[in-house]
This record gives sequence, C-alpha cells and structure tokens, in this order.
Amino acid sequence: MIAPAAQASARCAPERNRLKPEDRAVHDWYRFVLSFPSHLVRNYLDAFEVDSTQRVLDPFCGTGTTLVECKKLGIPSVGIERNPMAGFASSTKLDWNVDPGVLVRHAKEIAGLVLDRLQVQGIDDLGPAPLFRAGDPPTATLRTLPPDRLSLLLNNSISPLPLHKTLLLLDILEKHRNDTVYAHERLALATALTSEIGNLHFGPEVGVGRIREDAPVVGPWLDRVKTMAGDLEAFRNQAGTEAAVRLADARSVEELLKPSSIDAVITSPPYPNEKDYTRTTRLESVLLGFVRDKRDLRGLKQGLVRSNTRGVYKADADDALVADHAGIQRIAELIEKRRIELGKTSGFERQYARVTKLYFGGMVRHLASLRSRLRPGARLAYVVGDQASYLRVMIRTGQILGELAQSLGYELTAIDLFRTRIATASRRQLREEVVRLRWAG
Repeated sequence: MIAPAAQASARCAPERNRLKPEDRAVHDWYRFVLSFPSHLVRNYLDAFEVDSTQRVLDPFCGTGTTLVECKKLGIPSVGIERNPMAGFASSTKLDWNVDPGVLVRHAKEIAGLVLDRLQVQGIDDLGPAPLFRAGDPPTATLRTLPPDRLSLLLNNSISPLPLHKTLLLLDILEKHRNDTVYAHERLALATALTSEIGNLHFGPEVGVGRIREDAPVVGPWLDRVKTMAGDLEAFRNQAGTEAAVRLADARSVEELLKPSSIDAVITSPPYPNEKDYTRTTRLESVLLGFVRDKRDLRGLKQGLVRSNTRGVYKADADDALVADHAGIQRIAELIEKRRIELGKTSGFERQYARVTKLYFGGMVRHLASLRSRLRPGARLAYVVGDQASYLRVMIRTGQILGELAQSLGYELTAIDLFRTRIATASRRQLREEVVRLRWAG
C-alpha cells in the first residue's frame, strides 16, 4: 500500500500544463498531442536537484520531451523508445550540429525540383483549389503505395493527390540526398503529414477528420524546415551536451545501460487503456519506411509494454509477475465479471482483464530491470493516469504503480497531481499523477 505520508503529500500541480510559447523551440519539431509539457520536466529536474554532472533517463521517451529539455539545460540524458518513428524523431531533435544555412539551402533546392516535376505533370501545390494548373487533369499517373503497405494506413488518412506529392518529395529527397540534413528534412515532412497534408484528427485518440481531396505539401514542409533552422541557430552553442536514444524495449533496461549510470528518471509510460499507440504514428511510419508490412507492425507491438488489447499475444507472460497482487487481480476479476454481465463477447473485450494484468506485469519487469542501472539515491518521476477504459472499471494507475515499486525495493516519496481530465465514456474526472520514487541502492 502507499505510505500515508506519501499519500498525504499528493498535491495539485499548476493549472497551466500546456506547452508555453517560449518552450516550443525544438519540442515542436515533432510531438504527440497531450504529451506532458517541458516545464513539468524542469520542475522535477529542480526538485531532484539534477545538474550537468548527472545523467537523466527517460525509458519511454516518445518524442523526446525530457531529453530535449535536458539538452537545453546542459544535462546529459539517454532515452529508450521502441517505436521507430518516435525514436527517429527524438534522435533528430537531439542533433543540433546541423548547419542551419545548409539545411535551408538544400531544402529549397529540393522544393524547386519537386515543384518543377509537378508542373510538368500538370499538378498544382497551392492547396485545395485549383487542383491543377490551367485546369487540366494530371498528365502522369498518380504515385501510390503498394497494396500491402497502403493497407496499414487508416482509411482516408491521406488523399491520393497529397500522397502522390509526398511520395514524389520523398523520392527526390532520396535521389539528391545530403546526409548532413537528411534526417531533419524527413522529420519536417513527418510533422507536416500529421498537421497539414493528411486528413488526421488528433484528440485523445487519432482518427480521420475532414477529407481533403488536395492539400499543399512542399510549402508546409519547407516552413517546418525553416523553423528547425531557426532553432538550430539559437541552440548551436548547446549542441555538445550528451544525449542519445536507444531503440529498444524499456522492459530490458539492464541490457542497454551501464550499471549505476543513472541519477534521475523522468518519464511517462503508456497507460492501461484501449489506445493503440502505433496508430498515432502510423501515417508517417509507413510513408517514411519505418513500418513496411504487418510483420514490422507485429514486431513493434511485441516490443511494447502491453497497454491495449490490440497488442496482446498468446506467448505473453508478464501477467505472471503480478499474480500475487490482490488489487490487480481484483480489478481484473471485476472487469471480467462486468464483461459477462453486459454480454460483451468480442475477441478484444475478452482480453480486457488480461491486458490489465499484462500492463502492470510489464511495468514490474521494467522497474526490476532498472534497479541495477540506478545510482544510490536516484530519484524517479513517472507520469501516469487513472483509466476507466475497460467497461468503466476504475484503474488507479499511479497508486498501483507505487505499490509495485515499493515491493521491488523503491521508496515511494509522493504522488503529485499533475492534471485532471474527463473520461470520454463515463464523463468521470480522471487523475493524471506523477509517482515519485527514490532508489536507496
């Protein structure tokens, strides 16, 4: 159970949890909707008294919020991320050695080549209307993806004409590749895909919004590149701070880091819900070639902590690690009981109880693997949220995670309230909390 002193210290964080305008540099190169803000990272770096002589770990680094903020402050850091698109984004956001002038000049050259090719094909890139120069239909067959790759995308997540222009841009980028700026140019395209080129809508879940027959590609991409160049110029003097990303499973930390090499952990792991985190990056993952077929997608899901039923496999065994935790077993039993009462019989619904146990078992594997890599006195902050996705059965994620950490030898020092949100189905208020731990060693 949570220690009374730790429970009593839970407090409401400031209401201003959105990314502040002055914090957008580098973070906005590519980021998830509803990701935790950079000032939250600063708050815990200050609370943990972390300085440039120490090293910070984010074992679920996503798009690199913790790592980028550490680099801005001159603090060495390392991240672990299994999703190749998110890992690529984090790595690129940490590379500040790029010459901003070279980046912009090369991107402008590429833009000119793409626009010239489109003009020959009779295609405009100005936006929704007119679709074609001089009102004529395209003179070339539109490019598309092979059927097996196209099937990986959410239906209508990108329309045929913007897809054609995107594939042309990627092809010309590859043919005229400049390795010193290639990653940044591709990341700029990934961001433009999700914000201006595709038809995606982001809320708590990713879905398809308004279908646009056409959308500009070259302009939004070039704007993103120019923003990157401005940030690179501003942070050029801080490029030397150590920062790295490992593309790996966070449940195997001991295989990735040296013993006693980490002074602090600031991270936000997945929550136990029905959000398929691979869908959030599917469009750009497929178009940039990080996921090419169903085998790639399966391999990606198998390397993640199980947090939704679409990532559960027969061979999974992390649930055995929490077989003796009465609270988790009780929640799983309640979910299964409610499923039967409601007559829910789909394959996914039958997995609700199991994925709950798999999730917490996966977090046990992670925390157990992490122990030998922490220095004595290391401080940890895990941003997690309550969930009621499984037939409205409440899962107090932070409380349970704190209990599991204590069973592994961690000290639970506090559970801080980060923010509250409204559950989509039940309209109940759910807490997002920061579970604060200490490793005595």
